[in-house]
Amino acid sequence: MIKEYKTIKEIASPLMIVENVEGVTYDELGELELPNGEVRRCKVLEVDGNRAVVQLFESAQGINLAQTKVRFLGHPQQLAVSEDMLGRVFNGMGNPIDGGPEILPEAYMDINGLPMNPAARAYPAEFIQTGVSTIDGLNTLVRGQKLPIFSGSGLPHAALAAQIARQARVLGDNETFAVVFAAIGITFEESEYFIREFRRSGAIERTVVFSNLANDPAVERISTPRMALTAAEYLAFEKGMQVLVIMTDITNYAEALREISAAKKEVPGRRGYPGYLYTDLATMYERAGRRQGRNGSITMIPILTMPEDDKTHPIPDLTGYITEGQIILSRDLHRKGLVPPVDVLPSLSRLKDKGIGEGKTREDHAGTMNQLFAAYSRGKDAKELMTILGEAALSDDDKLFAKFAEEFERRYVSQGNETNRTIEETLNIGWELLSILPRRELKRIKPEMIEKYMPKAGD
Repeated sequence: MIKEYKTIKEIASPLMIVENVEGVTYDELGELELPNGEVRRCKVLEVDGNRAVVQLFESAQGINLAQTKVRFLGHPQQLAVSEDMLGRVFNGMGNPIDGGPEILPEAYMDINGLPMNPAARAYPAEFIQTGVSTIDGLNTLVRGQKLPIFSGSGLPHAALAAQIARQARVLGDNETFAVVFAAIGITFEESEYFIREFRRSGAIERTVVFSNLANDPAVERISTPRMALTAAEYLAFEKGMQVLVIMTDITNYAEALREISAAKKEVPGRRGYPGYLYTDLATMYERAGRRQGRNGSITMIPILTMPEDDKTHPIPDLTGYITEGQIILSRDLHRKGLVPPVDVLPSLSRLKDKGIGEGKTREDHAGTMNQLFAAYSRGKDAKELMTILGEAALSDDDKLFAKFAEEFERRYVSQGNETNRTIEETLNIGWELLSILPRRELKRIKPEMIEKYMPKAGD
């Protein structure tokens, strides 16, 4: 029997204090019934004796302290899950917003999930092809990895996210691939862009979209990524799918966390964010991975905009500690017109060596990757030297490296948002670029690989 209370003591939106409660637990879901019959949802943030601090999911407008009823449902927030979620669009609370019918659930799952036992984790080892050369060739994404994209305000991370969601796939037969896309605190225009892109390309058929808009309550922003991860866990570990979770923008999530922390009058940490920001982000990021004995996997690409392009800001800083690398978008490359403007030198995938090589991508992948990094770095140095001292000050080799850097940015990095390259095409373009350089400078590739893959004159 669910008990109803009319003992609301105080409201300071989005928080509310309910007195004389019995048996209420932390994180329990509740409902408010207004005098006019309207029902709104809430959850328990804190229990102190017979007082409960409750967080409202919607506005506090119209709540009458004396007449509004509160009832606690005895379970935390849940998501109704089913394979029918594929191809559907939901809001941040898991309700369909695409005009389709309600989901017929196969199960109800707690959106907070359970931490994956480290002993039960399988090591990420299989290649995921995104169709983007700067990721596939140089900062390879591996199944079960967490690889964030660090962007800045105004940079085209949305277009890159949509491109990866459209193009990503796992190589091999009999693998079912799905994308779970969580839009957190974005504008209506951005949300429409993503949904339109998925429908245009047909990717919506294998995608589950959760869309939380900027004008939705901050509390909903806290739930959105957890809803998405719960859907991903169901598809991966119950249905055996390979799931890619893309979440944008984690900065909006952290801002909502800071807003609610301030309302609770918690002691702030760095830059006003709560001291538990690291722990909170880890509870989301660590839900990605592979489990021993299960065929499915969750690979995660969180996208965040760095305030003032500052990599030391708490959000990118803490994200970098928890995840396995980062893809960094460059404002300088964006000004040059490169699409996507991925800055490959500071970008890093810590697991790239585990997902490349013979049987996964191609035997020459590791050598060409290392050589391209080294050559591009030297070419950028040569271009800077040319800017200061003039071209005449450069050696013949340095001039070739400067030419290589130009061609690398134009042909390898800047592929556009509609080009979907296979890993073979990416590797072949790398070899074509390396043919600009003298063979004696290709010190990071085995000679037999050069003989086998280097384009011959006249090819």
